[in-house]
Amino acid sequence: MKAMKMSELLLIFSCVLGISADILHESRDFGGCSDSDGAATNTLDGEELWYADFINKRGVTPLPGFVDPIAFPGAYEEAVANQQICRQNLKICKMAMKDLPVEQVPPSDPIIYIRDALGLRENNTLICHVTGFYPAPVKVSWIKNGKNVTDGTSINVPFVNRDGSFTQISRLEFTPQQGDIYSCSVEHVALSQPLTTIWDPSMPKSDKVKIIIGASALILGLIFALAGFIYYSRRTPDPFLLESEKNKIAITASGLTLDQVLSLARFIYCKKEAQGRILGSY
Repeated sequence: MKAMKMSELLLIFSCVLGISADILHESRDFGGCSDSDGAATNTLDGEELWYADFINKRGVTPLPGFVDPIAFPGAYEEAVANQQICRQNLKICKMAMKDLPVEQVPPSDPIIYIRDALGLRENNTLICHVTGFYPAPVKVSWIKNGKNVTDGTSINVPFVNRDGSFTQISRLEFTPQQGDIYSCSVEHVALSQPLTTIWDPSMPKSDKVKIIIGASALILGLIFALAGFIYYSRRTPDPFLLESEKNKIAITASGLTLDQVLSLARFIYCKKEAQGRILGSY
């Protein structure tokens, strides 16, 4: 487990839920605090289901519109109570851990995706997913056509990954217009300069993946077809053995079909007055 920043105490609770012998789902409750801030989140398989917004004093369920609402009764009140306990423990831990070094790990490139199906002049949400960094938090900025955007932006509290790094998600409420360019810029103490990703609305990621897979399959099929053609065009033709009571004849047929070979064999046998039968390749 990475050494934690001395001004923070992070309390992590997790449990694994199995619905069958073959499928496992992991649900995590995460709580943390600092001298001036606090965090509480609930995730399922790495996706955030609920988090506490201590500034606006409410719980938030950041789920897309097509998902049925999930209720977390009493979760916010419990998170507030846990913050009091967290800060009491924080004072003790700050004294005990004050000399430990702090590891710094930069985030991976941010990923931008859209919450709902894209439609011009229809309200939607852009999501910037940042993960793999330590310590928390990151600073996320939204840029529209080269200018910073603050209206309609929000960011959740960091939640911890299995390896002890963090994930944070920022959102931008927007109305898509033709020609607009949006990007997400991420700053972190381990970065010398911000990481920026531009949103490409031209094609959904799933469609791009399908096209890539289809093109790869087509190319692979053409390669196998060409290899088969070259092999059969260069291979040494099989000799055919024909047998009668009197003799045997081996025929090597180059460039002939099986029907043509059979016709040739019958012609030879007729001339020899033999009753022949094909035994096959030898």
